[in-house]
Amino acid sequence: MSVQSAAADVDVDLRQLFASLARNWLRILVVTLVVTGLAFAFASLATRHYKAQTQVEIVPRESVYTRPPSNNDTDKPILDEQGVATQVQIISSNEILKQVAEKLGLEKLPEFDDALDMSPLSRALVLFGLKSDPMEIPAEERVLKKMHEKLNVYGVEKTRIIAIEFSSENRKLAAEIPDAIAAAYIAGQGAAKRESNNAAADFLAPEIADLQQQVRVAEDKVADYRAQSDLLMGGNNSVLATQQLSELSSELMRVRANRASAQATADSVRKALQGGGSLDAVPEVLSSDLIQRLRERQVELKTNIADLSTTLLDNHPRIRALKSQLADLDGQIRNEAQKIMKGLLTQAQTAQARENQLISDLNTLKAASARAGKEQVELDALQRDAAAKRQQLELYLTNYREAASRQDRKYLPVDARIASKASVPSEPYFPKLVPIVGAAFVGSLLLMSIITLLQELFSGRAMRPAPGARYERVEQVAMPVASVPVVEPEPVAAKTGEAEDRPADMEHELEPKAVPESALAALEEAAAADAEPEPVRSSLGEIDVEKAAEKLIASGAARAIFVSPEGDEAAASAVLVAREVSDAGLRVLLLDLTASGAASRPMLDSGLFPGITNLLASEAQFSDVIHADLYSDCHVIPVGTADPVRAMRAADRLPIIMQSLTTAYDLVIVECGPADAHSISRLVGDSTEVFLSMLQADDEVAQAAVKLIESGYPDLTLVTPIGHETPGHPVPGRRSAA
Repeated sequence: MSVQSAAADVDVDLRQLFASLARNWLRILVVTLVVTGLAFAFASLATRHYKAQTQVEIVPRESVYTRPPSNNDTDKPILDEQGVATQVQIISSNEILKQVAEKLGLEKLPEFDDALDMSPLSRALVLFGLKSDPMEIPAEERVLKKMHEKLNVYGVEKTRIIAIEFSSENRKLAAEIPDAIAAAYIAGQGAAKRESNNAAADFLAPEIADLQQQVRVAEDKVADYRAQSDLLMGGNNSVLATQQLSELSSELMRVRANRASAQATADSVRKALQGGGSLDAVPEVLSSDLIQRLRERQVELKTNIADLSTTLLDNHPRIRALKSQLADLDGQIRNEAQKIMKGLLTQAQTAQARENQLISDLNTLKAASARAGKEQVELDALQRDAAAKRQQLELYLTNYREAASRQDRKYLPVDARIASKASVPSEPYFPKLVPIVGAAFVGSLLLMSIITLLQELFSGRAMRPAPGARYERVEQVAMPVASVPVVEPEPVAAKTGEAEDRPADMEHELEPKAVPESALAALEEAAAADAEPEPVRSSLGEIDVEKAAEKLIASGAARAIFVSPEGDEAAASAVLVAREVSDAGLRVLLLDLTASGAASRPMLDSGLFPGITNLLASEAQFSDVIHADLYSDCHVIPVGTADPVRAMRAADRLPIIMQSLTTAYDLVIVECGPADAHSISRLVGDSTEVFLSMLQADDEVAQAAVKLIESGYPDLTLVTPIGHETPGHPVPGRRSAA
């Protein structure tokens, strides 16, 4: 019995697909107009809603003339983004909404209370429990809930303005409510400021009384301590003992300097007198009036001696008298210098005595100053305490006067104002007739077009065969067990025409095929002997798929090369053997090298997957070309979608690819189609088994087997797929396409 399998690749016919829009234009137009009409009716009959907006500006209202002088930047309110967001929450709070609802009497309006005017339909829904009863909720909560639904309070971006929007069925009420909310907010802020001011005044009054008493006590302590410690204050706000110590230290330094100067001058005069040197270098000697007159007389005598020496000799009595007077003058000068030296020594001794006295007084003042310093530390502590309390008292007094004046004058400006009041809206914001009707028309038109296209696509009318698609046929012959009727073979042309006329869903029906006469003879002999029916073999000694799988498993082969001289129909052997070995638990990969993809197409139900040609053309990687068999755990690399001519230019890469696949899988099965020995030479490696797949024992198969054996493959094994299901169908117990 023979089984025929056919599969076709299809593409979407865009022209046929979009032509369905023209064929169904009336239905699309009718539905679009109906939906548009319903939208128009809804927009015309819907209740009108009006919206108005009031803007509140958050800004300090305190004037520079009324701001307390003690205020600084830290006293200013927070006006950043978080501060504005806080005010937004305050405006939309229930407290303010309650005040507005009570002021405007909103609880009496059916718009804000569903329980006031319930329709019969609503009452029926409540009665049957399909809708909650509004009477179970307090009236105040119902009004607040409605107000929250219609209210929208938000801060305008990058400003300190808060917008208050409210929508209502009444246009006047839509403008009154946001104005009332803004007024209630400002009034609430003012009340909060008055409450804070009154609390501050009430707090400061007793605090000021207590501070006044504390300041008085602290200042009394300062005065008492100063009187007890006798800390008299001198100039520069310092203790008298400290000031005297400073002055005495300055006097001591001056006396020491004078003493040192007199002592140094006396020493210089003594050295001049003892060494016989000139006294003119000593400033104190030259400054003496007597010495100056003696020097003048000496100069005069020297001048006279010089004048007389021109006319008189040295022994002349007159010259000798002048020289005698000159010698007396030198002695007088030296005597006068000695007197000056003695005066300087006396002056140095006097300065020394004064210095000793000052040192004694200085030591006494040091002890007194140290004692006064310790007492001054305690006094400063008392003064600081008194000053701090007085400063706090003055601050409290200033704040109290400010709070009391604002309390009496009732002047507490709120840091907010109404920037713009809401105006009564003239047009409703909902419903908008033109946008609603336009959106309904466009949306319904688009939706109906999509539905029409999907119907055309799923019905199959918009599908056409893909370019290059062809029908494949894989035949398998199952040998009967008992008896098989002999059927006359049909002409090839008749079969071909029948296959073309047969619908796609009948491609897998079973049809008879001529059985070889030798097989029929063997069957008749087996039936006559009442023996166990066995598959009939040809004289070539082929084995079935199970035997081939057992041979591969037992030999531990890494590669299995299948050659199919009879074409694509015989390629079923490679598929069936691969599945058998995979079912045994080995990792198996089938590589399809046929021109038509006869081996991989039944395993993937399609020929559009990337495969070996894409890998050879460097258009894909291993992970892109390896796919899972839909009917077993086997993996498959199909022929691919790349240009075969371009792929064959890289045929030298096949040995490398085979080596990589052999490393990753336990067994790699290659279906080569009607290939010769030279073609499969680059696929053969270590642990390789070569199989020849056959359907009929004819001369073509025998010649192909002889050529392979003569070309160096003496261990050639013949295998037939006869007796197994078509590879394209799931086998019971194996994974199905689902």
